[in-house]
Amino acid sequence: MLLLPATITMRESRDTLRLLSQALQGEKEGEVVVDASPLQQFDTSALAVLLECRRLAQAFGRPFSVRNAPAKLAALATLYGVDELLITPPAPASA
Repeated sequence: MLLLPATITMRESRDTLRLLSQALQGEKEGEVVVDASPLQQFDTSALAVLLECRRLAQAFGRPFSVRNAPAKLAALATLYGVDELLITPPAPASA
């Protein structure tokens, strides 16, 4: 599982993408899962980083998902129409 940092803005996006890309290439099998729970401060650059990670995962023939996305990230993804590409809905609560 890949873990996002607390901040991804335009300033951090290039370095974050480089680190995630290296980690993705280090894990050669299975689903690429990105845990977005640490993310606290972000802008649209975070979506660009996640979309590029998804593209890289697909290039390796691997499924991709983002879990534990903060509500604001999910809302931003919905606003830009990429929520279905990136955001894995939370599992329903058991009764």
